[in-house]
Amino acid sequence: MARVDFAFGAPDRLRMACTVAQRHYAAGRALVVYSRDAQTLARIDRLLWSFEPVAFLPHVAAGDPLAASTPVWLADEVPATPPSGDALPAWLINLDADCPPGIQAYERVLEIVSDDPDDRQAARTRWRAYQAAGHELHAHDVSGRA
Repeated sequence: MARVDFAFGAPDRLRMACTVAQRHYAAGRALVVYSRDAQTLARIDRLLWSFEPVAFLPHVAAGDPLAASTPVWLADEVPATPPSGDALPAWLINLDADCPPGIQAYERVLEIVSDDPDDRQAARTRWRAYQAAGHELHAHDVSGRA
């Protein structure tokens, strides 16, 4: 079973996903950023190009011919075979409203949750689904208010 971490209270889910991706890329960990929503993937794609003036995170769509040599994949389906990092197992960042299917190949799943009431409610539903499936769950307050 995967470990699932919920980061609650994110001021901006996509910007936080970029920050997490940057940290893990620097550490040599490959990532899959998952959402079935094409607009969300397009927005995260633009942000990964520009969220910091001096930082570029190599990323492609999971089905791109360059995916095998690129550490960050944007996916509307969870790849059964995760990208490979330098030495660390790949993680999955879920930006979808539902639990991603087929996470067995991933050591960890990161759920980034904003303060938006609809986002929090969807996260609660995902928490219960992960819990029922037997995943190891952890909650983290990233709001900076504590």
